Amino acid sequence: MSDVCRRPDGSESSRPVSRRFFLGTALAVTATTWAAPRAKARSLRAHEKLNIGVVGTANRGAANINGVQSENIVAICDVDSRYLAQAQERFPKAKAYRDFRKLLEQHDLDAIVVSTTDHTHASPSAIALNLGKHVYCEKPLTHSVHEARTLATLAKAHPELATQMGTQIHAGANYRRVVELIRAGAIGTIKEVHTWVAKSWGGDHRPQGEAVVPDYLDWDLWLGPAPQTAFNPGYHPAEWRRYWAFGNGSLGDMGCHHIDLPFWALDLTAPTTITADGPPVDPEVAPNHLQVRYEFPAVGDRPALSLTWYDGGLRPALLKQPGMPRWGDGNLFVGDKGMLLADYSDHRLLPEADFREFQPPEPTIPDSIGHYNEWIEACKTGRPTTCNFVYSGNLTETVLLGTVAYRCGQTLEWDPIGLRAPNCSKAEEFLRRDYRAGWTLG
Repeated sequence: MSDVCRRPDGSESSRPVSRRFFLGTALAVTATTWAAPRAKARSLRAHEKLNIGVVGTANRGAANINGVQSENIVAICDVDSRYLAQAQERFPKAKAYRDFRKLLEQHDLDAIVVSTTDHTHASPSAIALNLGKHVYCEKPLTHSVHEARTLATLAKAHPELATQMGTQIHAGANYRRVVELIRAGAIGTIKEVHTWVAKSWGGDHRPQGEAVVPDYLDWDLWLGPAPQTAFNPGYHPAEWRRYWAFGNGSLGDMGCHHIDLPFWALDLTAPTTITADGPPVDPEVAPNHLQVRYEFPAVGDRPALSLTWYDGGLRPALLKQPGMPRWGDGNLFVGDKGMLLADYSDHRLLPEADFREFQPPEPTIPDSIGHYNEWIEACKTGRPTTCNFVYSGNLTETVLLGTVAYRCGQTLEWDPIGLRAPNCSKAEEFLRRDYRAGWTLG
């Protein structure tokens, strides 16, 4: 018996609704994911201010607070009392919490901003959506592929709730101009994309030994759903990115920022295969460098193409060709009529001599009102955000599949409907994770 299925990008497929589909998606998402929210989002007029709760107040949290401080910050939460005290000085009327689950019980909240470690992104975001709250969450959206699918499913089920992932550069003018050039065919049909960063969030081994937990840190709450782990100062506040229990290395840190551009410009969805190369796999520690090749299927008029990711100092060989400009991190689009080199704030059409007389197309993508303002306005008006959890969940899934392929040690064939790699049963242990007792997703 056939029915209409929905792909991760929202498009339809006449593929039969099989038991595998339901086991791979519906039952993989917890029951609370499919429940209606226990409260509805409050209707606001344009001049009214949102009541926002902030989960994570320092580092990225501080930057995100600055982005939404035009609204009412009515609740703040941090497992580190030093950071919490600093936030209390700024917002003395806000209620303070150490546990985000307690914050989410505060009844006057309209929305939350999640800026915690990657392994604690999904739980507060999912719970908030189930409670009828708008959500802004830092990148990557989640720590696992399954969590990303869960948040995307929740966002799709509750379109009245505004969601936004913290890919701030998406709102910049440069990305818009690059998208317009690619879509206008400035360099012809795209055959391949190369994306690279110099960062290296890797290591040789996990921190050794157990230290006394400082009195300012609630270590059990910091761990959240992650496995029980002895405290070591090598984890908090930033080094956790190096370890699989809490982060996903350089790809997890920067992939959503840089791969966002080709995802947007080329309307990418899920890859068909993923191949990763790096140093020998460590079961606990991310690699110092990684190269991942994603193969994307043909869609409509766009043929199949590849996207290759490089980090830890690796760079595409094309950058060594004569005439290539000096460039930091970025993307290189390779078409049959030329190349386009781009970073956050600049782009070049190559070879430059061939494009000396080129006239760019008239801008068609409106300027952003600002990354945070997009989300704030969406909370009040219902207008969609450009980095909503449906788009960002798909992007995050693809990014994290690179780490799954690396940890499996083989090319993955990817079934996005079933949320599985049919050729690699080992992938299952990296696609999702067990939550520690007392912690839930949604």
